[in-house]
Amino acid sequence: MIASWLVTLLLLGRTLRGWGAFLGLLLSLTATGQPAKSTAALFAFKSDRTRSLTVPVEMQRNLIIISASLNGQGPFNFLLDTGVSTSILTDPTLRTKLGLRLGQRFRVAGAGEDQALEAFQTDSVHVTLADGKVVAPALTFLILSSDVLNLSGYVGMPIHGILGYDVFRSFVVRIHPAESRVILINPASFRAPKGRRWTTMGIDLEGSKAYLRTEAVVHDSLKLPLKLVLDTGAGHALSLETASDPRLTLPPRRVRSQLGRGLNGLINGYLGRVTSLQLGKYKVKSLVTSFPDAADVSHRAEVFRNGNIGLELLKRFDIIIDYSRNQLWLRPNSLYRDPFEHDMSGLDLLATGSDYHKYIILKVEEGSPAAEAGLQPTDEIIAINLIPVAGLSLTQISRILHSDDGRQLLFIVRRANGELITTSVRLRRQI
Repeated sequence: MIASWLVTLLLLGRTLRGWGAFLGLLLSLTATGQPAKSTAALFAFKSDRTRSLTVPVEMQRNLIIISASLNGQGPFNFLLDTGVSTSILTDPTLRTKLGLRLGQRFRVAGAGEDQALEAFQTDSVHVTLADGKVVAPALTFLILSSDVLNLSGYVGMPIHGILGYDVFRSFVVRIHPAESRVILINPASFRAPKGRRWTTMGIDLEGSKAYLRTEAVVHDSLKLPLKLVLDTGAGHALSLETASDPRLTLPPRRVRSQLGRGLNGLINGYLGRVTSLQLGKYKVKSLVTSFPDAADVSHRAEVFRNGNIGLELLKRFDIIIDYSRNQLWLRPNSLYRDPFEHDMSGLDLLATGSDYHKYIILKVEEGSPAAEAGLQPTDEIIAINLIPVAGLSLTQISRILHSDDGRQLLFIVRRANGELITTSVRLRRQI
């Protein structure tokens, strides 16, 4: 639902650029039935006396990374994603490492251009969070037959899977993105937050996903009602599907882009801006918005929606998600006034190497500042402004490439033949 990226399987995800720009995989399963779901909470505090628990997380590339142990091994890294209705193991090597038994076979039809992917259900996986203080004794996962998403390469650290609905139906989840922490709260102990800065919105739970009903000024003065997936696993701010409403047209100023990768291949479309989006009493303005091609996403949706809201927008708020009461609370945080910007270089990067600190150029957009500077796919970035990138995270590099219109960056890259090249890239805002 990874941004810039996507997953829905009941996975969903996001929009920036690169392999993850839509971690929002519109995912459907074709088999005799679907993974069995229980209406009871699957995660619980180990101690009955615990009312709430703070869990440290990492915020990388507009994704929430939470640590978990499986069958007594780990820790392993998972995305915390409201866009996913079935927990997923994206790393197929865990099958052998954890001694998992494969059950029912599924074909996963996700967003993208390629053919359906094979996946298997695996049951009774013992999962713990927060050093064993949160337990799911027997969780069901889908395990992918191939790591097609390569979330590790997109995020810049090992990623083994995605946790979604199983967590959010078990707790009230309070997320503080600016502070990189999540608080899990027993629903029976939860009390609504107080303070004038909080705003609340109702959410509809359909197909194990949360939907918001709001309105946006798409362009000029056209105001439209929207039904949007609440998607903490999407790195973009907003994604809108033009096929969902004939009035929902592409903005006049837009750029054609590869938005990301779904379970079944590349997701293409346009990037532009939406004038404003209403979230409770807050009006968020000038959002960078992705408009995926209808053929890539719309016809695969199980529940009607106009698009989804991702973490590039949501991270500007402290967030409380309460599935038990169908409520969402939002309060602006220190990131609220940060401008929405798209990548200004035209580069898609992949993190590789044993520590994911070797950065390879995957793609260079035609006519972009990077293309004008002579950068090429397969180039390895060695330094930016004479700072060795081996000491930077992919998140830090992404921030540099999203920084200031007109900013000049000095790149040192190594070609596939070993030749070192020095070139200058002047960032340029395209939308």
